[in-house]
Amino acid sequence: MSQLKHLEQLQSLLKDTGLCGIKRGIEREALRITPQGALATDPHPAELGSALTHPLITTDYSESLLEFITPVSENVATLLSRLADIHHFSVKHIGEQRLWPLSMPCYVGDPDDINLADYGQSNIGKMKRAYREGLKRRYGSPMQIISGVHYNFSLPMHFWEMKQKLDGDSQPLQDYISEQYMALIRNFYRYGWMVAYLYGASPAVCGSFVDGKGSKLPFETLGQGTRYLPFATSLRLSDLGYTSNEQNHLEINYNSVAEYVNSVQAAVNRHSEHFEELGVKVDGEYRQLNANVLQIENELYAPIRAKRVAKSGQTPSQALSQGGVEYIEIRALDVNPFSPLGVTEQQVRVIDSLLLACLLLPSAPMGQLELQNCRYNFNQVAVRGRDPQLNLAINGEDAPIGQYIEQLMTKMEQAAELLDTCRLEADFASALADAKREVEQGHTYSARVMDTLLSQDLDNSRWGLELAQQYREQLLDHQGRNWQYSDFAQMTQHSFSQQSEIERNDTLSFDAFLEQYFINANQ
Repeated sequence: MSQLKHLEQLQSLLKDTGLCGIKRGIEREALRITPQGALATDPHPAELGSALTHPLITTDYSESLLEFITPVSENVATLLSRLADIHHFSVKHIGEQRLWPLSMPCYVGDPDDINLADYGQSNIGKMKRAYREGLKRRYGSPMQIISGVHYNFSLPMHFWEMKQKLDGDSQPLQDYISEQYMALIRNFYRYGWMVAYLYGASPAVCGSFVDGKGSKLPFETLGQGTRYLPFATSLRLSDLGYTSNEQNHLEINYNSVAEYVNSVQAAVNRHSEHFEELGVKVDGEYRQLNANVLQIENELYAPIRAKRVAKSGQTPSQALSQGGVEYIEIRALDVNPFSPLGVTEQQVRVIDSLLLACLLLPSAPMGQLELQNCRYNFNQVAVRGRDPQLNLAINGEDAPIGQYIEQLMTKMEQAAELLDTCRLEADFASALADAKREVEQGHTYSARVMDTLLSQDLDNSRWGLELAQQYREQLLDHQGRNWQYSDFAQMTQHSFSQQSEIERNDTLSFDAFLEQYFINANQ
């Protein structure tokens, strides 16, 4: 069956229900900074609750790196409204501090000023901190305070039931859903660089992040301390950002859930002589959880992940193995410096169109050579995506990036039309039309960033600080729509009670807890 015929039939099946019921969630990371633009070095504010147990506000690598987590929403406007409420409450309780509005960090003079996140004295809290100690020693703290926006996405059950029927598939529905999500993931590796092209917003960095690091990238200098690449889109996604030489040789398999889980398990249990040299437990203190290439599964760097909400005691791969894929997590999105929330409704709708296009396009099994080529494409778009001379190799065909963008936009337009089925307004098609116009006019996010910096001869850090002040005022003026102040206060109090209960209920020593954790993880 041709793809066009398949789309027409799917649209006919969805004429009554549309694609209502898509579930979405956002995790936005943001550094706390001082009014002068320096990294905040104080502990996670108590008013924001326990970072271990608060459902909406936590920390990532550092005490200063906040992470805001929305509940799952089926409405895009509600999703962003909830994110705005969380921002408002948080900004209101960090005093005169601001939220850094860029993905790449603010000025960091001494990496030792980056304080590791503290999750309390429970075994799970100690494990989270020991894991971060390992990240610090393996990769350095500056890399770990790079911020991003993670986007979670799942299609509704009625869509899967109709598509399975249309495909003439007779396997159990969850097996079919997992198979389809893995096909989407493979195509995201092939085409997901479009996220960096459209919404990459880190073509420039503070010199403190790269100076003395021995980077081979041909940086140019702007102002007093900004380093940039003229055609870059997302240095966060480049080899300068989240990278690991030890992971470059991992053979992660995305052809099925079983193959994916097996390859991740092999990676988690693969010993690293290089990391062994760091030591694991030295003088009674953990320097890392173990000396494997991955301490735990979360250390695997990837632009997209297959996910399932894990039950207590389950690792992510165990949850996938036992229950199948429930949703996918997109990790290729920079913080949007043109929004106080770091992301907009337009971005969500365009990314939805890309994800649905990735699902509907043919998706052949992917070998390791193709996977490495896809990673190379991602890196090329990250460092020189706006270079009109850039060629990409996809499915064995080498062509200019502009040609691939045009072809992919056509597929995304078809997906947007499907997403708009039975909607009162063509929200998805309209958002995609805006994005297409930005491409045609050369106004992608990275281009806008560089136009701003170059036209004003402005340091990246100064610009970030000006935005941080502007957004602080906007967020303080925000009127909450989803939670009252009393709701947040109750969540804060409850989070501390939960943390205390976890600490009281620990019965094992930390050594015994870790031993038991890794035994269970390998079952």
